[in-house]
Amino acid sequence: MRSDTITKGLERTPHRALLKGTGVPQSQMDKPFIGVATSFTDLIPGHVGMRDLERFIEKGVHSGGGHSFFFGIPGVCDGIAMGHKGMHYSLPTRELIADMVESVAEAHRLDGLVLLTNCDKITPGMLMAAARLDIPCIVVTAGPMMSGRGTEGRKYSFVTDTFEAMARYKAGVIDDKELQVCEDNACPGMGSCQGLFTANTMAILTETLGMSLPRCGTALAVSALKRRIAFASGERIVELVRQNITPRSILTREAFENAIRVDLALGGSSNTVLHLLAIAHEAGVALPLEIFDTLADDTPQLASMNPAGRHFMEDLDIAGGVSGVLKQLGDKIKDTPTLMGLTTRQLAESVKNVDDEVIRPLDNPYKPVGGIAVLFGNLAPKGAVVKQSGVSDKMMNFEGTARCFDTEELAMAAIMEGKIVAGDVVVIRYEGPKGGPGMREMLAPTAALMGLGLGDSVALITDGRFSGGTRGPCIGHISPEAAEGGPIALVEEGDRILLDIPNRRLELLVDDATLAARRANWQAPPPKIRSGWLARYAKVVTSANTGAITTAE
Repeated sequence: MRSDTITKGLERTPHRALLKGTGVPQSQMDKPFIGVATSFTDLIPGHVGMRDLERFIEKGVHSGGGHSFFFGIPGVCDGIAMGHKGMHYSLPTRELIADMVESVAEAHRLDGLVLLTNCDKITPGMLMAAARLDIPCIVVTAGPMMSGRGTEGRKYSFVTDTFEAMARYKAGVIDDKELQVCEDNACPGMGSCQGLFTANTMAILTETLGMSLPRCGTALAVSALKRRIAFASGERIVELVRQNITPRSILTREAFENAIRVDLALGGSSNTVLHLLAIAHEAGVALPLEIFDTLADDTPQLASMNPAGRHFMEDLDIAGGVSGVLKQLGDKIKDTPTLMGLTTRQLAESVKNVDDEVIRPLDNPYKPVGGIAVLFGNLAPKGAVVKQSGVSDKMMNFEGTARCFDTEELAMAAIMEGKIVAGDVVVIRYEGPKGGPGMREMLAPTAALMGLGLGDSVALITDGRFSGGTRGPCIGHISPEAAEGGPIALVEEGDRILLDIPNRRLELLVDDATLAARRANWQAPPPKIRSGWLARYAKVVTSANTGAITTAE
């Protein structure tokens, strides 16, 4: 075992002494050393319940014959970080998390890892570490939050009942009392936000990839089932160490394609494009951006999930969960191994009944194509991403007038002051991986547009990204980004922009000669942040079309 490096031989007497100093008895020195990377924090609703799950993971590890060691991993709540300087740090923490898990596992020669996670960048960061280390690992996602409950049986969710409610209040659609009811009921307790936002999408894709146990991706945070999954994961990691089953044997090209299909079928978060590309990179799997669009043409959308639809995570779990989605997708899913020991086909076959209103069959989809589309054109030569499942039919084709803003804050102010009107295309730039830095989410302006009733008359494009809760004609991840001199930097106020989602086009309707003249006069602006971690991050992060990974160059 890897841990023999620190437990065996005369020359490891000091190492054993230090381990005994932590309370490890001599009788445990021959057992697999299992690290439990826990992202518990009091700051994130999705993570406050992890102390309970830690207990059950620990029980499982010791019942399985291993010895567990806990170490902490940081987390950022995207909702709390939204709309201010804090959001600059969200995506970069994905890289820090991967680096921290790698550092602890390698420094202490751990034999295997249980990765306890839940929210947006923490789950992909831990999966990146698992793929990079390629030692036995299993992921436990802490589970989604229950929907809030209001009067007359209404269900509340975080995004539509807070961010969009702000704009409805501003427009006079709701009053102080109703706004307070939204605030009080949107987040009733522990768990990741209730709809198919980034955290829950990534939990589902982790299970689809085969890196967590069945039902882990959808079982509610408050459920006894989640405790049992935590216990079983602790037991299973010891067996994975003994069998030397490592992530790269699970994270194959076929597994990633399955994950993309499930994402498309459910209408998941556009952030998963960034994260799956980054995880695949760490796993040594070639996964081009275009594969999302190729598979979207052949993957109907089978679910109507909040925020763009009507069902919540609790509905999806009861309807059949991830295995139910695999069952409904049928032969479109490739038969791949999972850490459970069963293949994806076997897991699909294990589901006897699927609620086909929540997860529809292939011959009766909600929409004929998948939830994500990749656009190209002279505005996005290397691609841009849109969550087309959240776009109305009216806005699938749209031509509008550019309104240009070099920061999210300037755009948000214009929206809230009523300066954005029907027929506009809001352009938010210098918010990409380098230019942000950190590629901030634009949930506040997109939610404001929806809340003000502009979702069917105004589009928004950015080299930043969106929350999984974003809906409407919002195009992100535009590559190359403005800070690298991408065409989005050359857009001027009043230009006409064409959005053609069915034909996958995003075009700036300006002739080539004019664009060439603008490019000759363009100068890169100074960095927004010049010190600290983010200044270093901006120097090594790559474009969104490669997953916004960091490189050594």
